[in-house]
Amino acid sequence: MNRAQNAPQPAKLIPNLGLKHRNTFGFDTSAELAYEITAPEQIPEVIAEVAEKKLPWRVLGGGSNVILPSTLPGATLLMNIAGQEIISSDEKASYLAVGAGVNWHELVAWTLEKDLPGLENLALIPGTVGAAPIQNIGAYGVEIADYIDSIEAFDAKNHAFVTLQNEACHFAYRDSYFKQNPHRFIVTKVVFKLPKAWQARIHYADLTKQFSGNANPSPEDIFLAVCKVRTHKLPDPKVIGNAGSFFQNPVIPIEQYETLLRAHTNLVSYPDAAGKRKLAAGWLIDQCGFKGQRMGSVGVYEHQALVLVNHGGGTAQDILGLAKCIQEKVHDKFGVSLQIEPNIL
Repeated sequence: MNRAQNAPQPAKLIPNLGLKHRNTFGFDTSAELAYEITAPEQIPEVIAEVAEKKLPWRVLGGGSNVILPSTLPGATLLMNIAGQEIISSDEKASYLAVGAGVNWHELVAWTLEKDLPGLENLALIPGTVGAAPIQNIGAYGVEIADYIDSIEAFDAKNHAFVTLQNEACHFAYRDSYFKQNPHRFIVTKVVFKLPKAWQARIHYADLTKQFSGNANPSPEDIFLAVCKVRTHKLPDPKVIGNAGSFFQNPVIPIEQYETLLRAHTNLVSYPDAAGKRKLAAGWLIDQCGFKGQRMGSVGVYEHQALVLVNHGGGTAQDILGLAKCIQEKVHDKFGVSLQIEPNIL
């Protein structure tokens, strides 16, 4: 993972590569030109070539948080940078350097094997390490931003590698400096800071229920509980195409929340760190009668209204059509706007 080592071979170029296996919706998509990126040093040459030919380009990790069209024109950089290691440790924390192509869930499992807890609430979230900070993935009261020390990336605008410390990443709910500056940064490595003073986070209802008889669960206990809950609520992409949670939980002012609560006494919500209120998007969608409904080849998952699924043969256009229908009905009923979470390429 050190760029000072011997220069790697140039990125492998594969024309007209099928990507059905590389997007969890299972859309039948192909990349006009696919470049396999296995080392950071390969990126400058690829970006220079793409710029010279004036080709559109994008980065694709595990394809778990994207909506792909039938054809991706220009260049698609397949993020396959591997490697994970403990680079330092002091009395307060351990530091891990992880390649952007590493599978996220496998990293979480590895940290527990190494007795480095902290990420267990984020178990079973699909995707790669490099994509995780862009969206600032989060679940069950934990965000990845809580544990990031720094991020190494290639700045395509200035054609140079940069290192951004946590504060420079401007992390917010499902947001970051990388997301705010699309098509500029290619994350190559993430350095995690895992505090040695570990504390269980089980205040979310699903986890509280799992540990009703266990006041002191271990990190491994939480990991297994999160996997159990997510497996029950979310479909396996290998069985039915999906991108996990399709909409962000909307955050609204307290005044709007109180008005909604008077009209809908069973409204599901959570306190927000900024003093606002976060609504459960899945509950809003469910109240509009979408859970389990189907629209042609796509639909809403029967066990979790927040998840849109591809039953087979669906396209990006089909999913976005369904999403628009949901957004309109939720807004009509609650006056709340739902934002799509996956990236639309």
